[in-house]
Amino acid sequence: MRFYMKDWALILGASSGIGKECAKRLAKNGVNIYGLYLRKKKADIDILVKELEGYGVAAIFEKANASNEISRQKIINNLINKGDMRLKIFIHSIAFGSLKKMIGKKDNILNKKNIDMTLDTMSNNLIYWTQDLFNNNLFKKGSHIIAMTSAGGRKNWESYGAVSMAKAAIESACRQLSIEMAIYGVSVNAIQAGVTDTSALRKIPEYESMKKDALKNNPHKRLTKPSDVADFIELLVSYESSWMTGNIIRVDGGEDITG
Repeated sequence: MRFYMKDWALILGASSGIGKECAKRLAKNGVNIYGLYLRKKKADIDILVKELEGYGVAAIFEKANASNEISRQKIINNLINKGDMRLKIFIHSIAFGSLKKMIGKKDNILNKKNIDMTLDTMSNNLIYWTQDLFNNNLFKKGSHIIAMTSAGGRKNWESYGAVSMAKAAIESACRQLSIEMAIYGVSVNAIQAGVTDTSALRKIPEYESMKKDALKNNPHKRLTKPSDVADFIELLVSYESSWMTGNIIRVDGGEDITG
């Protein structure tokens, strides 16, 4: 399905993993892409932009801290300047948090700055972005807001405490936003992907055991791939209704219910 040429996707965390795969899939379907990234090399971004433009869409990538208010306002102004457009999809796919323990030696445990940064980056800024996008009339009837969560919203690993807090918080934010956005015809859902072998996963000290457990428990006997998530998001955004909203949707091949 190809969308209207005035449809755009805004993806926070678009340069790798699930965010990158979603950008490719949406571009193939005719959605223009505005992506934010922070750590990727510009040469890699240029290659990705060229690939997306090959599908006949506009592709704009900007290096920015998604938690920075000035950057947020600049990007929203850029979207406004596109003229008559609809922000069809807003995807929050940021994986940038502190992976320290809560208890241990004083110089190597979570402190207030670590926790505040993790919650602000991986949860709270979903709310701030949604508020500003809404107040600038960029959402229209049939728009979708999608946040990436994980089983970590309910489960814990030794170094995952702050991220787990952020995942639980973003799920709660999605539920609340879904109630408040329903009257405007905008859906809000969180996607709980299974364990996916991305650069973000490999930063977690326990990632090898997480992969091992996922392979053992998943009925499909493999890990989730970014393309599995993109498959589902492609299906979701072809849905013009906001009736499916407020959900934590597992896209994990059955991993969570068996593990």
